[in-house]
Amino acid sequence: MVLAAFAVVPFPAPAQTLLVPMTGKRTRDIQTATLFHTLFTDFFLEDDTTTYVQTGDIPAMWMRDAAAQTIPYVRFQRAYPVLHARFGGVIQREARSILTDVYANAFQADYHAWERKWEIDSLSWPVVLAWVYWRVTRDRSMFTPDLHVALRQIVFTYTCEEHHRRCNRYTYPYAVYTDDRYNDDTGMIWGAFRPSDDPVQYRLNVPQNAFAAVALRDVAALARIGYGDGELAQDAATLSARVVRGVLTYGRFYDSVRQRWTYAYETDGYGRYNLMDDANIPNLTTLPYLDWCSAYDPTYLSTRAFTLSMDNPFYFSGRYAQGLGSPHTPYGYVWPLGIIGRALTATSSAEVAEAITTLAETNGDAGLFHESFYPGGYWRYTRGEFGWANALGAELYFRSLAGDAASQFAAGGPMLPFQERSRTPTLVAPLTQVENSAELNATLGHLLHATTGMPHGP
Repeated sequence: MVLAAFAVVPFPAPAQTLLVPMTGKRTRDIQTATLFHTLFTDFFLEDDTTTYVQTGDIPAMWMRDAAAQTIPYVRFQRAYPVLHARFGGVIQREARSILTDVYANAFQADYHAWERKWEIDSLSWPVVLAWVYWRVTRDRSMFTPDLHVALRQIVFTYTCEEHHRRCNRYTYPYAVYTDDRYNDDTGMIWGAFRPSDDPVQYRLNVPQNAFAAVALRDVAALARIGYGDGELAQDAATLSARVVRGVLTYGRFYDSVRQRWTYAYETDGYGRYNLMDDANIPNLTTLPYLDWCSAYDPTYLSTRAFTLSMDNPFYFSGRYAQGLGSPHTPYGYVWPLGIIGRALTATSSAEVAEAITTLAETNGDAGLFHESFYPGGYWRYTRGEFGWANALGAELYFRSLAGDAASQFAAGGPMLPFQERSRTPTLVAPLTQVENSAELNATLGHLLHATTGMPHGP
């Protein structure tokens, strides 16, 4: 049986609002309760003490989405320890899901696979969530036997799929078009589907491999800290290093137009590249957000100049918006997730303000984000509520309006050495950031009180 983690929906919304700066010296109020929408509608406590996270309006739990929907809110557990069961429960459910079917990307509440699409990042996101949670809470109760076995299974599976032809552990039940000619000795991990749930064109997806390298470094740290498992830590660190070398050796090409090295979205390891970017994360645009590199890294900047331009076949522009789209939705549609990802990796307040303005002018009636919309008429959209976008949008507001620091995805810093973590520019003065932070904490306190009966104050 599934139990709602927080009480009845709709929940009483506090009156707190934040003033959001927009372009053209305009402002707009945003209800702070909206920023916690997914936390109070998509998280469910289960009888086995785990937490099932639904991805908005689809009754299933994607491994990627569940972790991504949780990470923005982990920062609040210091003030509100009652959230411990919710967030720790997500980690344990994802660990048990991995042990149920390591190749599945989405599950039902009873642990049956909803989809069995092998997406490399489906095993990376749960690890990064565990690492972020540990850094914030230092809660050793997270280090359960299930998580230990899941970490081992992740390293085993990634190692296997590093040489898929020799290991050959995965097949999909129906045929999809993918070019199966690829180099099996690049050090990169073989994939079948992208983070968008679409089949890859070439088997070696670059941003998914970059993110896997991040997650493997985290596995090494978690194995040592939580279990004293030096063998697992060494295996994970060694594999991470091989993936990094593979991405740098085979995942980049020299762009003769820009006369710079640039990352490809996919490659076959033989010199063929799929030059595009997709709004779903991990993607090339959000490599700094993922702790792969700095937002000022030269190769990243060259890549970003491509991905956020009309040279990218999935970058679209219309009267009301411009941004990344995806083959997963109608051609020409822009994803709020892509607009948010661009803002999180921006280096100027003006670019953040432009993104927030677009989001404010194209979101739904309740201030929530769709999966995608037509930029020439934002009232044409797919999916009325997309939990992942709502959570990542909240992350953008937490950073740009309340001055919150970026979560540290990679243990020890970005994967490329001697580089800084991503820092999203803020839009308001330091004093206003403090006031906004207080408003956000007060809103969360009111919502928790209304749904759990706990006191208002942290």
